[in-house]
Amino acid sequence: MQIVRDWRGLPDALKGAAVAVGAFDGVHRGHQAVIAGAKAAAERLGAPLGVVSFDPHPRRWFQPDAAPFGLMTAGQMAEALAPLGVDILYLLPFDAEMAGMSDSGFAERVLAQGLGIRHAGVGFDFTFGKGRSGSPEALRTYGERLGFTVSVAERLDDADGLKLSSSAVREALKAGDMARAAAILGRPFAIRGEVIHGDKRGRTIGVPTANIELNGYMRPAYGVYAVRTRLPDGRVIDGVASLGVRPMYALETPLLEVWLFDFDEEIYGQTVDTQLIAWLRGEEKFDGLEALKVQIDADAKAARAALAVQGSSS
Repeated sequence: MQIVRDWRGLPDALKGAAVAVGAFDGVHRGHQAVIAGAKAAAERLGAPLGVVSFDPHPRRWFQPDAAPFGLMTAGQMAEALAPLGVDILYLLPFDAEMAGMSDSGFAERVLAQGLGIRHAGVGFDFTFGKGRSGSPEALRTYGERLGFTVSVAERLDDADGLKLSSSAVREALKAGDMARAAAILGRPFAIRGEVIHGDKRGRTIGVPTANIELNGYMRPAYGVYAVRTRLPDGRVIDGVASLGVRPMYALETPLLEVWLFDFDEEIYGQTVDTQLIAWLRGEEKFDGLEALKVQIDADAKAARAALAVQGSSS
């Protein structure tokens, strides 16, 4: 899969795709339905399958001081799209020019002229253009004039009638409901980050942890999780993790601290993916390291049990 980071000045080889258009944060099952519509058109037209997304997320542009809300990095997005048959990821810069475009301007300048698309797949609630003035119906009208067709994916709900959406994933994560988040995403929620040096207090009680900053990720429920961490070499290691500000030490910035079971290797500086499989308990403050160690041992036992029920990671 090729990753293209602009819509201007593209060679003909990178034009003419059938594309799905949207933010696609999480690439959840609802997003996958939008992409499936574009894929059907790509097969019908004999065109490459593309996905048009934005960096940064439009919400980050318009609300720069808002709390972190991301569900994945650009790299994770590309990896989630690859199994869906996507040939080109157009990760377009969301800048002042993009933010100021009218809906007709976006359709004409970006989609038709810049990318030369032959088809656009969107969701039922897709909006675009300055002031979010554009709708799927408007895009169809523009497409008729500009030479591309449009497919609109219907709303997808779960068994309880709740919409499968990025907002629903965030709500599940805030509630510590990892099973619901995974059901919407189609895979466990995972935090990707570099292993950094911490205060190394865990080593003093026999619990060395890999510390990972949350950066732009949304903050799931603070507490202790059963986790699986994928190393750069592909190995997947079970573990238990604390996510939050550690009440005993009052961290200024929340941190993910992962204790990898039966593992004793140097991984500082490596980038790892940690899946949050199950939320075990909320954050607590303990009277000293010994009480903390007793609780960590109990957490590790609970994590092993939760992971055994979950089964092996894919």
